[in-house]
Amino acid sequence: MVALLRLPPGERLTDLETWIGPDGVLHVSGSLYDTGRFTGTPFAGLVLKPLTASAEQAFGVVWTFGSLLLVAALGVVAARALPAPVSRRTMFLAAPVAITLLMLSLPVRNALHLGQTSILPVLLVLVGWFVARGERTSGVLIGIAAALQPAVLLFAALLWLTGRRRAAAAAGAAFAGCTALAWAAMPHDSWTYWLHHVAGAGLGERPDSLANQSLHGALLRFGLEGPAEIVVFLAVAAVVCFLGLRRAVRYAQDGQLLLAVAVTGCVVVAVSPTAWQHQLLWVLLAVVGRVGRRASDRLVWPAVVVLALTLPGKMLLPNIGAVIPVRDNVLLIAALGAACVAPFLPRSSPYWQQPVPTDYARPVAARWRRVPLLPFWRRVLSRPNLLLELLLIRVVYSAYAKVRLLATAGRPTAEEHGRQIHSVEQWLHIDIEHWANHAVVEINWLREFFDYYYSTFHFIVPLAILGVLYVRRPADYRWVRSSIGFATLLALVGFWLYPLAPPRLMPGLGFIDTVHGVQDFAKPDYGTLTSMTNQYAAMPSLHFGWSLWCGVVIVMLAPKLWMKALGLLHPLFTVCAIVATGNHWVLDAAGGAVVVGLGFGLTYLLSGPRALATKQSPQEAGPVPSSERSGAPEPTGATEPSEPSGPGRAAEKVG
Repeated sequence: MVALLRLPPGERLTDLETWIGPDGVLHVSGSLYDTGRFTGTPFAGLVLKPLTASAEQAFGVVWTFGSLLLVAALGVVAARALPAPVSRRTMFLAAPVAITLLMLSLPVRNALHLGQTSILPVLLVLVGWFVARGERTSGVLIGIAAALQPAVLLFAALLWLTGRRRAAAAAGAAFAGCTALAWAAMPHDSWTYWLHHVAGAGLGERPDSLANQSLHGALLRFGLEGPAEIVVFLAVAAVVCFLGLRRAVRYAQDGQLLLAVAVTGCVVVAVSPTAWQHQLLWVLLAVVGRVGRRASDRLVWPAVVVLALTLPGKMLLPNIGAVIPVRDNVLLIAALGAACVAPFLPRSSPYWQQPVPTDYARPVAARWRRVPLLPFWRRVLSRPNLLLELLLIRVVYSAYAKVRLLATAGRPTAEEHGRQIHSVEQWLHIDIEHWANHAVVEINWLREFFDYYYSTFHFIVPLAILGVLYVRRPADYRWVRSSIGFATLLALVGFWLYPLAPPRLMPGLGFIDTVHGVQDFAKPDYGTLTSMTNQYAAMPSLHFGWSLWCGVVIVMLAPKLWMKALGLLHPLFTVCAIVATGNHWVLDAAGGAVVVGLGFGLTYLLSGPRALATKQSPQEAGPVPSSERSGAPEPTGATEPSEPSGPGRAAEKVG
């Protein structure tokens, strides 16, 4: 609340300001919808009109604090609605976790920033389903929610289909009564909203904007317009309603009422003419569904939903043409997946409480007694879920890129550090950058080779190694993936603490930037990539660090000597490229080597050695400790089932 209210008045509670501010639409005589700034129902305008008499600044504080209380209440109600049986730990943590996820979600953050009322309909529906006593009270609460957000009336259909017909009738009557009251008080506005704008469609932002995450908005973005788009939208919406409500009824009859409500809410999101970001809170509630028979897959669905509802699409998917339609509609896809596709387990399934356990390998004894420091970090033999792994890699890299861009410093500081590095190299007699740079510039084919190598292989080789290990050596994949992750995090610390100008951005030293072209040092923000990346994130060099990681991994795991030798060429070519092109100092490469070594060392300390135990007979393996017998069963061997075993293979894996 403090972070929000510290923003300047023109940047916070912007929608609330357009409603009840001094020049707000609720103050001005005439229609609410003349300016297009008010997108709520006439009943919402009728409810908000008395608030115009409040003092603006004080009311902003009260509104924000009240919205936070609504979020807290929503989290408590959702936690209490979890399907039984619920463990004691889950009961203790459910409400705090639910409130935290709600606060982190894009819909709540957007609603708090704009001063929107979209949290209230969700809370009214949940209170009507899980807290209110009596069918009539439940129906009235849901009907009032529908009067504020018309598509919520689909919950009356869910009430009817689940046998709560008195509540469904009460919901319909409450919706009709609230709408009729608003129509009597504001007939012109009601006609404009319900008939001219077809239940609000076309109000506010452009319906084809990315903010509209409904089927109607997606079809408009795909280029459909006019009667053809309307026909397609109505047909697809009818299919989604049929599939979604049928699934919701099945989950309600199975005792998963919260999941049934979440699925219906996802249908509401998809079939609404407009579903703005602050109205998509229903999708987050679908996190309660359990998907997957294996324990290793059980977290995939919650992770996908939470990431989609808390992070922007640009962090989830790269800027590649083929995936841009998915990135732009990721919230709609999540809603459609929850409503129509996700195979949620019924409570009668034997995997509901006891999924198939994960196979763990027996660790090899470390040289030091206290290694691993995290004994619960056990090595998994099976491959991690591909979708979750791709999301993890993408999100971590997006966070890395954003933090790297924020870790900026002034140009004088970076250049002073550059002079320090240059002086140290001169003292050590390793200042070969200027000679290498000008020597390569004189040989066109060598210059083109190093420019191409610098720009291309930085990402391709590490991703190729991770892909091969994911398919062929999943247990080793997890170990080396952690090592490169730790190395990258340590590099971020270096970027933050020691901003450094690379040779190509050092004025007066005569370096030639062969990759980015001639730099205009007279400009304050010179450099062709200044607005896209931190030009002073040079120490340590991850260009060399990642290439060294690739070489070490290939040497450790490649079965043939010629493969190991070929793997060592990559860091050699990379260090030549970063020095010859003027993009790094020699000491930057040394820093990259240090963080990679620390990355491998941290992985070793936390999770133990990379090597896996060789296959043993039960007699050789000895008795299993009681602490391990109580957990998931572990295999007696450590080689992957798909690979042949034998003395040679076992020695190779240990080595």
